[in-house]
Amino acid sequence: MKSSFIAILFCLFAVSIVEAQERPLKIIMIGAHPDDCDIKSGGTASLFVEMGHQVKFVSVTNGDAGHMEEGGGMLAKRRIAETQEVAKRLGVTYDVLDNHDGELLPTLEIRLQLIRKIREWDADVVIAPRPNDYHPDHRYTGVLVQDAAYMVGVPNVAADTPPLNKNPVFLYFQDHFQKPNPFEPHIAIDITPVIDKKIHGLDAHESQFYEWLPWIGGYADEVPEGKEERIAWLKEKRGGRINASVRESLVKWYGANKAAQVKYAEAFEVCEYGTQPSEEELKRLFPMLGK
Repeated sequence: MKSSFIAILFCLFAVSIVEAQERPLKIIMIGAHPDDCDIKSGGTASLFVEMGHQVKFVSVTNGDAGHMEEGGGMLAKRRIAETQEVAKRLGVTYDVLDNHDGELLPTLEIRLQLIRKIREWDADVVIAPRPNDYHPDHRYTGVLVQDAAYMVGVPNVAADTPPLNKNPVFLYFQDHFQKPNPFEPHIAIDITPVIDKKIHGLDAHESQFYEWLPWIGGYADEVPEGKEERIAWLKEKRGGRINASVRESLVKWYGANKAAQVKYAEAFEVCEYGTQPSEEELKRLFPMLGK
């Protein structure tokens, strides 16, 4: 009888381990605007989804200022509709918070919004901008997520939403800013196999990539008319170049031979404010590394 009881306990323990291993990873990517996550990590998100994991994009503002002709509530509705099309194309969940574009500040109210989002998603990994960037909304999104990083586990903060049992790993999206300190690519992901899917996602943001950003950037005359031509142009414009430090990180994670073949990549820096992962933990949280 005793041996049978022990055998049952062992089986239950084994099943619990398998279930824990098979539990999908839950990744939340947080940007200031309704296209930021797509630009910085649409390829990585696509890889996670293809591997059976769950990804949520969060835009901290509703994008109601990002256009040269449209604005306010009507523009916000258009941009929210674009995010939902992205969600279909990439297989992610896409939430847009109702905060004004261009007016974001690191307030307690918005910090609590993000704490709740991270908790509700039961996030293993949180990715957001660094707090040094040309756009104040980007900077303050970085500050807000940093301010939330410890608080997600504090029960008496945002007490209406259960706290996380373990602090997630927090990371930063790649950027090119050098002061006060340059971006460090602790992780570099080969997104070459899914670059077309990433571009297909960006293409859903018509108000941005074919209208607003070309206008504000002074290259509106470059935008093609035809659909296929636009996709090819967008891939050329937004595919991204791999700099020396990211290439070095690719060599670390994929080996020299594979890294030399990578045409498109996305990189991330580990934030000091969350759980500090080992290399083995990073491989578990980013199972596409080295593949």
